[in-house]
Amino acid sequence: MTNRFMCCLTVATTLLTTAILSGQITPKKLPAQRTNKHVTIDGKLNEAAWQDAAKADEYVEFRPVIGRKESYENRTESFLMYDDQGIYFGGTCYERSIDSIAKELAGRDGFGMNDYIGLIFDTYNDKLNGFEYFVTPLGEQWDAKMTSNQNSNNGGEDFSWNAVWKSAVVIHEKGWSFEMFLPYSAIRFSKDKVQDWGLNITRRRRKTEQQYTWNAIDPNVNGFLTQEGTWTGITDIKPPLRLQLSPYFSVYGNHFPANLPGQNNWTSQVSGGLDLKLGLNQAFTLDATLIPDFGQVQSDNQVLNLTPFEVKFNENRAFFTEGTELFGKGNLVYSRRIGGRPINLHKAYENVDSNEKILSNPNESKLINASKISGRTKNGLGIGVLNAITRAQFATIENLETKSTRQIETDPLTNYNILVLDQTLKNNSSVSFINTNVLRGSGNYNANVSSGLFSFFDKKNTYNLSGGAALSNLTHKGPEGRNIMGYQHTLHFGKNSGLFTFNYNQELADTKFNSNDLGYFTNNNYINHYLQVGYRYTEPKGWYNRLFLNFNSHYSSLFAPIGGLESTYQNSRVQVNINAQTKKLMWFGLMLNYRPHEHDFYEPRREGYLFRRGNSVTIGGWVETNQAKKYSVVMELFERKFFNFYDANGLDIFFGQTYRFSSKFSINYRLGINPRPKNVGFTSILADQSILFALRKVNTIDNVLNLKYNFTNKMGLTFRLRHYVSTVENKSFFTLNPNGSLNPTDKITQNFDRNVNYFNIDMVYTWQFAPGSFLNAVWKNATFYGADSPRDGYFENLSNTLDADQNNNLSLKVIYFLDYLQLKGKKKGKE
Repeated sequence: MTNRFMCCLTVATTLLTTAILSGQITPKKLPAQRTNKHVTIDGKLNEAAWQDAAKADEYVEFRPVIGRKESYENRTESFLMYDDQGIYFGGTCYERSIDSIAKELAGRDGFGMNDYIGLIFDTYNDKLNGFEYFVTPLGEQWDAKMTSNQNSNNGGEDFSWNAVWKSAVVIHEKGWSFEMFLPYSAIRFSKDKVQDWGLNITRRRRKTEQQYTWNAIDPNVNGFLTQEGTWTGITDIKPPLRLQLSPYFSVYGNHFPANLPGQNNWTSQVSGGLDLKLGLNQAFTLDATLIPDFGQVQSDNQVLNLTPFEVKFNENRAFFTEGTELFGKGNLVYSRRIGGRPINLHKAYENVDSNEKILSNPNESKLINASKISGRTKNGLGIGVLNAITRAQFATIENLETKSTRQIETDPLTNYNILVLDQTLKNNSSVSFINTNVLRGSGNYNANVSSGLFSFFDKKNTYNLSGGAALSNLTHKGPEGRNIMGYQHTLHFGKNSGLFTFNYNQELADTKFNSNDLGYFTNNNYINHYLQVGYRYTEPKGWYNRLFLNFNSHYSSLFAPIGGLESTYQNSRVQVNINAQTKKLMWFGLMLNYRPHEHDFYEPRREGYLFRRGNSVTIGGWVETNQAKKYSVVMELFERKFFNFYDANGLDIFFGQTYRFSSKFSINYRLGINPRPKNVGFTSILADQSILFALRKVNTIDNVLNLKYNFTNKMGLTFRLRHYVSTVENKSFFTLNPNGSLNPTDKITQNFDRNVNYFNIDMVYTWQFAPGSFLNAVWKNATFYGADSPRDGYFENLSNTLDADQNNNLSLKVIYFLDYLQLKGKKKGKE
């Protein structure tokens, strides 16, 4: 490359960067080109149709160097066109050599350390909602729904949403070429005769962490979709009839060594069902699951919970994760409530006589069916409705003398319903309404929560005012029934664009607000204030590519005093952070946190008491090496020191490492160690009703090993092993005073030590034998070991856990994808 060309490129890059940072870039427009020529999706782009397609090139870098044009050797050429059936996207990602291409078989939506190119459509051109379709050099697909989010420059991406489309990739001496075909059934759009869609295309090179877009993006400006270009003049395309069926057939075999007379150690189950997608019109889709089967979902990460609040688990059921971005608004929905623990699970134990025993008490309610309707009109009104029904659950109790049995209802027949209305407005703004409703039979209480939300941006998309208010209503049935109504609100104001940003948030809930029946809820009765101030350096300089400085603070108090206590103060903190990416593509961060004394009103487990913690300081940091290397490491180390009479302290250590042997095989290992040599907390409520606390030694180790081998981009094997151990060794005991102080006591003779072990294996073979069709074979192993000897070493605990009774589950599930349009086309072809 000549010096003259380099000089011109430098000048052009400088002018482009200045224009981007000053907001003077005019969004690009790409004319829509229709084709009537045949295209074979093989990644080669050798058909005549591509000669007539609109060309999208001259990509612009936005990370790490904002506004820099692609170099000629690593340029991107892409082409876009459409016909009556769908959209064709193809092109070439040039590279100096094949070795420059980062590629790994990671599974669908598996990311991995891959280069990629992605097509982003905003079909309603509202700059708030989009569809993304990505392909990697080894031909793996990703897709997602994108929504604008005032708290994230890149918006929110829901990769659990999946569509069925075609793609192919070819790697060659100049780089890699790709072709994608998106049938109109894989996207949502209006039926207007002529349409303009928001459009952007993004490419990422993982070995250099360079990311480019066709329409320039400034990461200092809030929103990804707000900086899109336009695909203009799309004419005479019609939303097709969208009817897709996914029938399934599954076989389960389960072994647990109960070794009891009349009880078989082996059990089996054969079942079948159906998932359905039906396009109600051009915008709205009905998703339904009939006789659902969630037996193959990943095992939960069970832990020893020493807190007063419920553990929140991840949702692994595809129906409740796929395409649910509307239902997440307002943070009122925790879908694990649907088919979760029966509300009267422990009622059975309270009704067992001395001559009886519990034969069975299911800890999950069974889902009968579930359905959801979601979509958005061309006027920007998003509508989401989700409904699910769980059957009544019963505990079975046996009389030891007569052998007769009786049943106690632990969960009634229950209907769960969610309604969301979300109206987009100009300037990237929106207003929303959310309602969650739980209706129960058998005289149990019903629950309803309604919330209104708003988010307003100024014309320059710099400042945001947002918030919402919610009302909860618990309706207790019967002659003494009563309604309990509660109130909650949030308020936010912030600056989200530019190098300097800030955000202020307030949260308030009265003493009666309760969203627990369909949401994750820990406590009400609070007024919280948050302040965050940040400055970011996004232009590479000196030793760094990006540098972020952050100060944040928090203050929390009760909305109203509890149990006659005068104090309403809960806790507060001030914290500073620094995070940076170096020129070697390594990330690191440092954190310093100070907390004044705290009043914990929930640790005592009884109203009218609080626990007073002393001042504390937390210091720590983390480092992550270049993830594109064959071997990469991530490490975290944080220590918190309390200043009080027992000088409590705690350490959090995390170490992870990944080694990729090839593009097919990799190993990932994660180790978490949380030693608490001096920890103080609730232990029990004694017979005289005094609250017992203990100074204790708590050690927790969490080991996770992941193995992945992908045979092809359609077939893979994963192995996940987890061993979790947590021990509690009580050193001395105290009784708690209402004002939060502790009185030593030496009258405790009961052993409150704990030793808890969970061991799980999830081994999954997946084969996508046709588009949207899968065969899954799964082996799951689960073991629990508990004891009151916390002095056992880690390997002794592991050995005892492996010697304990193990539950082994083997399953085979086949899901076959049927598309009405494809079946109709095949029928016509035969005629």
